[in-house]
Amino acid sequence: MARPKMCDPELFTKDLSGKRYVVTGANSGIGFECTKQLAKQGADVVLACRRPAEGEKAAAEIRAESPSGTIEVRELDLGSLDSVRAFAEAFTRDHDRLDGLLNNAGVMNTDEGKTQDGFETQLGINHLGHFLLTELLVETLKASAPARIVIVSSCFHDKAQGREGEIHFDDLHFDERSYDGWEAYAQSKLANVLHAKELAKRLEGTGVTTASVHPGWVRTNLIRHTMPTFMQDYLLRPILGLMGMIGPWEGAQTSLHALLADEVPEHSGSYFSQRGIYRDKAKNRGGWPMESPNPQAHDDQVAGRLYEKSRELVGLS
Repeated sequence: MARPKMCDPELFTKDLSGKRYVVTGANSGIGFECTKQLAKQGADVVLACRRPAEGEKAAAEIRAESPSGTIEVRELDLGSLDSVRAFAEAFTRDHDRLDGLLNNAGVMNTDEGKTQDGFETQLGINHLGHFLLTELLVETLKASAPARIVIVSSCFHDKAQGREGEIHFDDLHFDERSYDGWEAYAQSKLANVLHAKELAKRLEGTGVTTASVHPGWVRTNLIRHTMPTFMQDYLLRPILGLMGMIGPWEGAQTSLHALLADEVPEHSGSYFSQRGIYRDKAKNRGGWPMESPNPQAHDDQVAGRLYEKSRELVGLS
């Protein structure tokens, strides 16, 4: 198997003292690795976690290795708009600086269900919760510019187990069509790509850079709705590794590149991909940045319509 793309080691020598980042889903997997690296470089990091007790365990481990930066844990349930609003209100009350927002948390291939606000689970958590969070923190990001917003998407925004990524404006929440977990995941991950694209347009000239990323096929608990995690982590680990699965540190590379590399602002709104699986096999090697093979990912009208619809759904219209 080809080796995963890795950051330029020089990025990890940057002094991030005095800079502050918010990382959603920071208590495990890619979010934990990104948080640990940012803290190692002196940054202050807020771990935004649905389960604060697990966040505190992760924070204690990070503090033991990186005593220079400040590590905070704050509760954030992306499946509840009230929780998102409470998080943003508390953060902006206590902090007037935010250099980077990493919208990392997510779910994949869940059973049919709805969030507290009635949204299809995957669209609600992966896109709409993060959308509201970003809107509520964007003024702080602008005031801290240069700043960055990085949204974790997936190569499955293109095709997910044969289901094509498409925004179904007439039935976003599967109220009419039969529910399919992979189709819902593809829609939510395409929404992430389109969100970064539209944000770049709306934030042009503010000094805030946006990006969406595919981290690779990473060994995390995202798999839990598809197979038991112990099978991925232990029983099938050698086989899955030969098939291209990578560890959380390798999976963190694309997010860290998008957060830290000097050239990223030249490509605001772009999609950055680790190795993946695409309809165009030439794209499977990835690219920082890379043009998505999904035609809808480049549709300005769809991006703008999704942005306005998202504002309406989260109560900002």
